[in-house]
Amino acid sequence: MNIFNIALIEFKHTIRDVRTLVFMLAFPIVMMLILGTALSTTFDKNIKIGKINVLYTEKTDISFSSPFHGFIKEAKKQDIHFKKAPHGLDGKKAVKQNHYDAYVVVTDKGVQFYGSERNSIQASIAEGMLSAFTDKYNLITEVAKEKPDQVQTVMASVSTTPGSYVKETSLNADKAPGSMDYYAVAMTTMIALYSAISASNLIRGERIRNTAVRLVIAPINKMEIFLGKILGSLALNLVCIMLVMAFSRFVFGADWGVHPGMVLLILFTEVFLAVSFGLGISYIIKADQGTRTILMIILQLSSFFGGAYFRIENADGILRFIMNLSPLTWAREALTKIIYNNDLTAALPVISLNLGISLLFLLFAVVAFRRREGL
Repeated sequence: MNIFNIALIEFKHTIRDVRTLVFMLAFPIVMMLILGTALSTTFDKNIKIGKINVLYTEKTDISFSSPFHGFIKEAKKQDIHFKKAPHGLDGKKAVKQNHYDAYVVVTDKGVQFYGSERNSIQASIAEGMLSAFTDKYNLITEVAKEKPDQVQTVMASVSTTPGSYVKETSLNADKAPGSMDYYAVAMTTMIALYSAISASNLIRGERIRNTAVRLVIAPINKMEIFLGKILGSLALNLVCIMLVMAFSRFVFGADWGVHPGMVLLILFTEVFLAVSFGLGISYIIKADQGTRTILMIILQLSSFFGGAYFRIENADGILRFIMNLSPLTWAREALTKIIYNNDLTAALPVISLNLGISLLFLLFAVVAFRRREGL
């Protein structure tokens, strides 16, 4: 019972600290708003090509001209517009001057294509569709020479509409995080890690406030004090995390998926890791200011390489190794898999790692706490 009473006192004491409370709640929300808004364009997965303009000159017979004009008509439905070059116009020069995305010369010997270097994407799309069209036309022509009675069968099986020339297969998931979704997860995991700062002051704060002696002479076991203060810190930081999550969900519209229990479990183990780490560091480093300085350096590096401030993509080598040292990387990647891929198995390695490291720091803190006279 004493453990829960001490936990409640610790909870009430910390919640009255306006500076700590503002930092734990306002800081991640403001950063979420700023970064999520300012960097929204970097998360846009849609490439807008727009209208593609192709200039062409026709020097061919009627047999090819008819299907080619059919192709032009269908291509217009895909926002690819072919325009016949006026007499005397230099098509290549028009493309170089960026008036058109490509220039096509249609002759009896084939199709000559000249693409714009400035608009390489548009030119490549037009070239790909023309190549597909000519390949199908040549196939039908060869069949007509050998087996004219099979032409209709071949034409039925080989569509001549531009929509069938290129089949798109997306390598990105249909459901992917937007900027606000990403920074909701990144800021929440970051502020969970910052629980280490308040945890480093759990026991030392009693000595600073000169309340350690009263606690020692009270009819309470030292371990009850130790466990009660840890429990109070865990409860307060978890409440702050849940409030940040709720705010990001209902105000910013961030997506937290359909597995809130698993998401909270990962965040809880991260808070437990941060509290244990902060408590352990407070016994390793004796000086008050030194403890806070070391913690801030470690937390800032973990946030930076963990992708809290900006997304790091396609990292490998030494950079990937450093990123994997940050608890933010573990938590953020696991949460992304759970939220967007419904991959609940991604939680198990992260939870195990968080709990394992937490117990090591907690064990060290317990041993140091028992050896110390008083608190």
